[in-house]
This record gives sequence, C-alpha cells and structure tokens, in this order.
Amino acid sequence: MKKFVCILFIVLCNFLFAQRQNIDLRILKNINKNEMPCWDKTMKGVSFSVYPVMPSVALGVWSHGYFTRDEVLMRNGYKSAITMAFALATTSGLKYLVNRTRPFAEYPNDIIQRDAHVGPFSFPSGHTTAAFASATALSLSYKKWYVTIPSYLYAGFVGYSRMRLGVHYPSDVLGGMVVGIGAGLLTWQLDKMINKK
Repeated sequence: MKKFVCILFIVLCNFLFAQRQNIDLRILKNINKNEMPCWDKTMKGVSFSVYPVMPSVALGVWSHGYFTRDEVLMRNGYKSAITMAFALATTSGLKYLVNRTRPFAEYPNDIIQRDAHVGPFSFPSGHTTAAFASATALSLSYKKWYVTIPSYLYAGFVGYSRMRLGVHYPSDVLGGMVVGIGAGLLTWQLDKMINKK
C-alpha cells in the first residue's frame, strides 16, 4: 500500500509540474508574441535600468537622511543596501541550485523570441528580484503611498519586461518578487529585533 501511495504521489507531482510548466509557457507565449521593435527596445531599457536604479535607491535614502540629519533615514539607507545584497545573493544561489533552463533555450526560437543577452539559468529572475528589493526598501523607508505605488509599478514593469524579452517564465518573475520583497521585510524585521535588545 505504501508503495502504491508513493508512486501515486510521484505521478501527481509530475502531472502538477507539467501543468504548471504548460501554464507558464502559455502565459509567456502570449506576452512574448509578435515582434514590436520599438516596444522591445523600451523593454530592454526598463530591464537594464534596474542595476543603476538599485544602488541609487540605497544611496538616495542614505543621502536624504544625511542632509536632513535624520538618523532613521540614514539607517534605512544601510538597510536598503543590505536588502539588495541579500536579495541578489539569494537569487544567485537559487539560480545554481534550481538550474532551470531559460525559455528561449528550452523551446525553439520560433516559439519564444529572445531579445536580450543573459546567463544560462532562469529561476528566479535577478532583475525582478532587484526591482522588488528596491521597491520594498523605498516603501519601508518612507511609508508613503506616493513612494510605494510608483516603486511597485516600476518593479512590476521590470518583471513584465523580462517576460516580454523572452528570458524568463512568469514563475521566474514571481520567484523574483518573493525573494525581493522577502529580503526587505526580513532585513527590516531583523533590525527591529536587534534594536529591541
């Protein structure tokens, strides 16, 4: 009986994985279809804006605190930098651990159009992680709707751009969102716990 349950569990897991992969691919194909050179050029710009934006967020928060003599904001600048470093380290580790092939490598070029030069591993999306880590750091630093909403809209747009360029599945983007937001929340929570002692 135990053998039967074990086999049934393995078959069910394989079926669910295949279904998830099918949904992932279907969504990606809808986002990635039709060549639109002007739009795709914009998506590349959005995508690659993340790496200059990310340090600018940490430095910007710290500088705002420094020039206004606000020690809390200066500390938030440090926490922002820690958030981003932690998020990117986690993403890099997961990429090698999960070892998921990029969609354009998994499927022929006539299915998924590749519009960016990237490394071999797909899960999670590093650009999306960086964008959501930055958005979370800004949101936790300022706690104002007019900072939070644009920050997360930008981060969401980065995630969309990675799918539009054909370099990530939707689940890669979702993974990047979770890692980016989680890194920010964890950093702020740990700081709160340390400061209580």
